[in-house]
Amino acid sequence: MQTDKVQFRVQSQYWKALVILAFLIISIAWLLNTPPGFLGKADAVGYAVCHRIDLRSFHIGDRQMSLCSRCSGMYLGALLGLIYQGVIGRRRTGIPSWKILVPVSIFALLFIVDGVNSFLSLFPAAPSLYEPNNTLRLFTGAGMGLAIAIALYPAFNSTVWRLIDPRPALLNMRSFLVLVLLAAALNGLILLNIPFVLYILSLVSAAGVLVLLTLVYTMIIMMVFKVENGYNQARQMGYALIGGLTVALIQIGLLDFLRFLFTGTWEGFHL
Repeated sequence: MQTDKVQFRVQSQYWKALVILAFLIISIAWLLNTPPGFLGKADAVGYAVCHRIDLRSFHIGDRQMSLCSRCSGMYLGALLGLIYQGVIGRRRTGIPSWKILVPVSIFALLFIVDGVNSFLSLFPAAPSLYEPNNTLRLFTGAGMGLAIAIALYPAFNSTVWRLIDPRPALLNMRSFLVLVLLAAALNGLILLNIPFVLYILSLVSAAGVLVLLTLVYTMIIMMVFKVENGYNQARQMGYALIGGLTVALIQIGLLDFLRFLFTGTWEGFHL
């Protein structure tokens, strides 16, 4: 029995060391092969998940943000939604009531409708419902981001924690409306077109991409290694989170490489 415990500890330390080594190798390789500066790294994150069409992006002076207007809204909204639920409903795993799910579903539907309409506008002969614009892209993206957060937050908690709270993080319509107002205010900051604010939000939106991917891959890693629902404190899942972040960086790095291979530039698409 004692020998088995020692062997388990050795194997555990081995896997922890392997996770750290993989993270260091992947992160250093990615940092060395992407554009310089904070915005350069944020651009590289956006480059992997977003078309970054210049005309469909907000700009920091003459420089476009790291994600297009729709993706900026989506990832900022998702990050806001996760943080908000974490503050008001720690470890909660319940699904919100239908009174909240209905408007959330409408947000997702509006995202799809505006996305399709915006895509059709790329073709002059194609019919469209209305003239698309970046403000609509921003707000419909933010709505989809909130929908993603409302779905991901209880799923993550259900996968991670040993002791959970079965109530939904958004207990009532009031808590949901506060979240929607916060998202609208965040969008308003973008529309103010203040360069310093756009600089910060550009970095935060790129961080939102990393956070979402990390949480998803962390859940997958926990399920693959059968360690789900085994954590009592956040610090205990440190290596799992590092593993999730490493896989997220691998995905972003591969997509960066493939896109650069075909386009030969770090810039977004130009219409």
